[in-house]
Amino acid sequence: MSRQALVLIVVLLLGPAHANAPTQSLGELTTVEKVDLNRYIGKWHEIALFPNRFQAQCVGDTTANYALKPNGRIEVTNRCRTSDGKTDVAVGEAKLAVEDGSNAKLKVRFAPAYLAWLPQVWGNYWVIELDPDYQFVVVSEPNREFLWILSRTPALGDATLSGIKTRLTARGFDIAKLQFKPHSAK
Repeated sequence: MSRQALVLIVVLLLGPAHANAPTQSLGELTTVEKVDLNRYIGKWHEIALFPNRFQAQCVGDTTANYALKPNGRIEVTNRCRTSDGKTDVAVGEAKLAVEDGSNAKLKVRFAPAYLAWLPQVWGNYWVIELDPDYQFVVVSEPNREFLWILSRTPALGDATLSGIKTRLTARGFDIAKLQFKPHSAK
């Protein structure tokens, strides 16, 4: 079975179940007010994440590259190193989730374009913390099930990472779930 077919099946089966999952009285998750997309685009290194089924094959060197498309959407290219040393690549697209003046809530899909009309193939991508200099970002979704800490560099300083963890804990995230995967010296 192709990877795209497997992703589609998982999204179609699990998407509706997670669509209205409760946030366990943690309060509504807020995002940053606005994102300057011209500063946001480019390459980001994954520092940590909550483990998830769609990145299970990744053992390190995970990056995300964002590029503005002529239609105003964002091309998302995720890369990672797998256990056999190969590079896994997933290309997707992000769009604004709501037309409320904020662009910190996006929807992203990695399913084929011909399935873009299905709401189940779009996942939430919320920018919940963003360094003023755009050197790190924290991305999640309303139910706090998924989380990524990204950086412009392959490593974050201890003080910066400690501060992020403290703020995430205060916002109801279980940081014990954070998984760190290495970046090779290249």
